[in-house]
Amino acid sequence: MNVINKSTLDFLSDLKLNNYREWFQNNRKRYEDARNNFESFVQAAIDQISVFDPILKGLEVKNCTYRINRDIRFSNDKTVYKSHLGAFIVRGGKNNGDRLAGYYIHVEPGGSSMIAGGAYIPPTPWLSAIREKIDEKGEELVKILNNKELVKLFGEIEGEKLKSAPRGYPKDHPYIEYLKLKSFLVSKVFTDKEVTNKEWFGLVLEACRVMKPLNDFLNDY
Repeated sequence: MNVINKSTLDFLSDLKLNNYREWFQNNRKRYEDARNNFESFVQAAIDQISVFDPILKGLEVKNCTYRINRDIRFSNDKTVYKSHLGAFIVRGGKNNGDRLAGYYIHVEPGGSSMIAGGAYIPPTPWLSAIREKIDEKGEELVKILNNKELVKLFGEIEGEKLKSAPRGYPKDHPYIEYLKLKSFLVSKVFTDKEVTNKEWFGLVLEACRVMKPLNDFLNDY
């Protein structure tokens, strides 16, 4: 059965309170169990998502998950470990996250777990291509974002916006609010109880199915 174990959330909760190397080494077996549980869940999700998104067929979980260690070299926050587990399911793996939209699974105790998708702060070439497509086919994006299933599950599209129209576009452009976006995201947050429920796997798959048209729009450039 594809379930996130309560012990996985318990470990992450304890790690947040004991975020230093000695504690982590003493609890490495708990970490490995949590990681294996999460990776098993994500691989099963990849296999099922690839049924309706065949381009993902053959994708391995090891190419989608992130290290538990934080990169603290250039950060004022010297916390050693992340207190969550995350995976970005996208063609070719997470390293393509700066040029392709995908599906993000995030497990974090305290009601911070989520399913998300779309494009997070796409680099200039990709962002420019997205804006060109919105300029040409904005009605297609509006149709996707107004889909009843997407609205019910995710609400409105998220993302930081420019204060004014991007260069090259008129302020009265019919799709100006979408053109001003710097990220194109949808997300849904879940409680710990929901995440550890056996039904969550199905909810993850449903969320990914519903967001696929948005990802397809963002990837068509």
